[in-house]
Amino acid sequence: MARIIDGKRIAADAREALRLEVEGLRAQGVEPGLAVVIVGEDPASRVYVNMKRKACEAAGIASFHHALPGDVTEAELLRLIGALNGDARVHGILVQLPLPRGIREQRVLEAMDPDKDVDGFHPRNVGLLTIGAPLFPPCTPFGVMELLRVEGIDPAGKHVVVVGRSNIVGKPMALLLLAAHATVTVCHSRTPDLARVVGEADILVAAVGRPRMIVGEWVKQGAVVIDVGTNRLADGSLCGDVDFASVEPRASYITPSPGGVGPMTIAMLLRNTVLSARRRHGL
Repeated sequence: MARIIDGKRIAADAREALRLEVEGLRAQGVEPGLAVVIVGEDPASRVYVNMKRKACEAAGIASFHHALPGDVTEAELLRLIGALNGDARVHGILVQLPLPRGIREQRVLEAMDPDKDVDGFHPRNVGLLTIGAPLFPPCTPFGVMELLRVEGIDPAGKHVVVVGRSNIVGKPMALLLLAAHATVTVCHSRTPDLARVVGEADILVAAVGRPRMIVGEWVKQGAVVIDVGTNRLADGSLCGDVDFASVEPRASYITPSPGGVGPMTIAMLLRNTVLSARRRHGL
């Protein structure tokens, strides 16, 4: 049976360490600040933003919340981004995605000060990640790497299969793993014989957004399985991209979903915000 990687516990430990670090910074007159911008009424986004705000408060990080109506114009959103860029109290800016139709996501990301882009999505920061020198690693892939580190799982020399090629998870995940000296295969909707490729993985990262797509018979005995997916089913319950019941008996380590990678995303967002505050103040 697999060892269950407890993302909630690991994230709680990370947040506690950050709380103590922030206490030290505040004693030096530095209060890290995170501005979160949400546009529209998407319920899932609002829940996630509220979780981020509570996590900031618990860590002693100042939280600046900006909720804009769904009919806000791109120009108005860009003006807000410009104001946050110039606000000395704000060390990190996060614009909750997705944005409503009519607002160009890339244009908004490009308008952000790269030194405050704690999500790591600005083109400059994507470029730095590509050359192995990320300013802010994207939070979800960063969280996966932290889970592996805490559990003592070294990707070096391992064949890692990443299922999913999104700009938010799949692509940056592959780049972080390459930097850790893994051999990486990225799979997507046009990968032929996906089951065969998945079966070659020493470490599998599932980030495709399809409920229970990865089944036990696909997975190599003893593989490490990281499930990034969070999918809501018709009955309102949540599940991952991995069919936990059939995969867990074959894996050596596995993350549950929910309760695995998700809590790490917020913890790494806080870590990037604190890092930004340190850089801004030369600490």
